Amino acid sequence: MDFKLEKKEQYAYIELAETAFAQDVPASFEETARSLFREGYHSLIVNMQTVKSVDAAGIAVLKKVNWLCANDLGMLAIVTRDDDFMDFLEDLKIPDLTVLPTKEEAIDAVFMHSLENEFGAGDDDYDDEDYEGVSESKEP
Repeated sequence: MDFKLEKKEQYAYIELAETAFAQDVPASFEETARSLFREGYHSLIVNMQTVKSVDAAGIAVLKKVNWLCANDLGMLAIVTRDDDFMDFLEDLKIPDLTVLPTKEEAIDAVFMHSLENEFGAGDDDYDDEDYEGVSESKEP
């Protein structure tokens, strides 16, 4: 697999220089991702601007790496400007897979995801019981 790797505090950035995420590339990518997980990187940004196709093994590896990232409160962000490739990735319906057009947007998404995890987004510490007997006012 031909790629460049940058390691930052919050994420690892992988820039693929392959036209197909197929044959031996997915296995090599998974090996690289697993070594990054062992080093403590849970958020990966993968630049797939040059990638035009993904085979079945590539799809399986994307699903697996995405699950591994999410399982450790990280995220997998794919960067591509190719509308057809974006549509292909979205049609795979991989839960929580983030597909963005630029590296900068992906970096922002990683930081926002980290903040949400840090502050417990979505958990307001209120239960339905806290609202018992409360009705909505008809007045503005």
